[in-house]
Amino acid sequence: MSNFFSLENKVAVITGGSSGIGLSTAKRFYLAGATIVIAARRRGEKVLQEIGGGHYIQTDVSIEPQVEELMKMTEKKYGRIDAVVNCAGINEGYDSLCNSSYSYFMKNFKVNTLGVFYSIKYSAPYMKKGGAIINIASVAGISGVPYLGPYVASKSAIIGITKTAALELGDRNIRVNAICPTSVDTPMAHARGGKQQLAMEKTAVPLQRIAKPEEIAALIHFLAASDCGFINGQAINVDGGYSAGLSIPAFNALSNT
Repeated sequence: MSNFFSLENKVAVITGGSSGIGLSTAKRFYLAGATIVIAARRRGEKVLQEIGGGHYIQTDVSIEPQVEELMKMTEKKYGRIDAVVNCAGINEGYDSLCNSSYSYFMKNFKVNTLGVFYSIKYSAPYMKKGGAIINIASVAGISGVPYLGPYVASKSAIIGITKTAALELGDRNIRVNAICPTSVDTPMAHARGGKQQLAMEKTAVPLQRIAKPEEIAALIHFLAASDCGFINGQAINVDGGYSAGLSIPAFNALSNT
């Protein structure tokens, strides 16, 4: 019997693969036998050394021709693409919706939403039957979060794109799913302005903490493997129970006011 959730003989492109969820995913995929192509804005020699192998293509996912070239170069080098993981993302600005600017919205949409759109558009033609596309959305794209309007909108759009792509690519047996975490212990979560958000989640999440990038990578691995051939068009929460309801500490805090 072959190993469960093996990624041997699969070619995987991982955007945002130089840090956070993307880097954890790249490490896991490499250990599971995948040929990995990492795409990120910064140079990647140190990243490949840390992983132990793979190929790196410097890419800004907000620039359409660069994403097109990324997929074209991957297909030229390896002959196909079996999995795409869209981890590249930003959060530009913590502020109320009424105080948010056009530039905040556009910065979030260019990377978070258009980056996913470009990736699907230019990878799907090179994917054979059994391919998998996994997009990193957010619980914020499902439930809404105060002071994160532009980010919420961009992540909500990813969920819509995921479902549409799942319908359109299903007859080619290409599965498209989204993962919706709460905050993850990455540099983006700890960026300036995010302390209030993290403090809220550590109270509101029943597990009383934020996620680890390795925990998100584990679900990405699951969805990329051929074992999961009937999971398609889903937006899967990875939120420590946040979407189930109020945690006991949050319930007690609110009930005592």
